[in-house]
Amino acid sequence: MQIFSLSDKGKLTKVKKANFAENRVFIIDDYKTLYLWFGVKVSKKRKDLALKKINNIKDKRETPPLIQILNQNKEYGAFLAMMEILKKGLPQNEVIDRRPELELEIEDTVELIEAGLDPDLEAEINMTAFNLSQEKKTYEDLCEILAEIQLSLLNPKGKPSQEQIKKKTKEIYESSSTYEELCWLIAELSKLKENKALS
Repeated sequence: MQIFSLSDKGKLTKVKKANFAENRVFIIDDYKTLYLWFGVKVSKKRKDLALKKINNIKDKRETPPLIQILNQNKEYGAFLAMMEILKKGLPQNEVIDRRPELELEIEDTVELIEAGLDPDLEAEINMTAFNLSQEKKTYEDLCEILAEIQLSLLNPKGKPSQEQIKKKTKEIYESSSTYEELCWLIAELSKLKENKALS
């Protein structure tokens, strides 16, 4: 994985981390996917420059990667799970392979509960995600559930419209998320929403 920052004049610079500031543009090269991230204050001219750059990268690949365009505060799919890593930065002089597929395993969590110990936050999310995966919902259903949660977190005072949900569902559906990743994101964001409601 590689991170590139795009200057005002369209120059690409390899960087160690992405701060996701509102005036920045980043290209994250995850080999099979090229993510193009725009801050909310980026001009149309700069966006057009970035689109040319990312298409040039794509055209030079033997196997064309998928391109995903993401706007600040409207991120979705697998990119949400990568953001914290990108903010902290990639280890220096180390090649980061494409992240492995998420596998939901609950054996350790079950052992904790059986031993009478309360699971930590990650274990709770893992258990919730696993239980959701066992409900055998369709991929489309999971996309819609995640869309509603994301929209409600972005605007906690207002209920999202059906049109907003439909649009966000389509974005998530077209992302590179696996079934298990969707379950994990739903569980994680549901916990975040629950904690916000309690605070």
